[in-house]
Amino acid sequence: MLRFLVQAVVTALGLWLAARLIPGVDFTSTGSLIAAALLLGIVNAVVRPILVFLTFPITLVTFGLFLLVVNAATIGIVAWLLGGFTVAGLWPGIGAAVVTGVVSWAAGSMIGDDQGHARRD
Repeated sequence: MLRFLVQAVVTALGLWLAARLIPGVDFTSTGSLIAAALLLGIVNAVVRPILVFLTFPITLVTFGLFLLVVNAATIGIVAWLLGGFTVAGLWPGIGAAVVTGVVSWAAGSMIGDDQGHARRD
């Protein structure tokens, strides 16, 4: 549960940064940002694996680049479900996916692995 909450905070930071950097990504309040981060965590846990499985052939052909579209689709699903969070199309969704992915990667490299040990590269 703690890992989910930490991931939600990191995702909220990524979505906030995406809203600041990417035109077409916006939220109306801090509450909607937090709700979007929590909902994105749930969508990533439930819907994303199904999308990854269904799109595996095209992901293979595009050498994994189609996963950006899958990630943008999950962000788009959250925007569709949540009134206070908007994504105005595919390209802003891809931009938001890239920004949140980079923020999650950076946070993960600083936080460490599941056992609480800092990563050593």
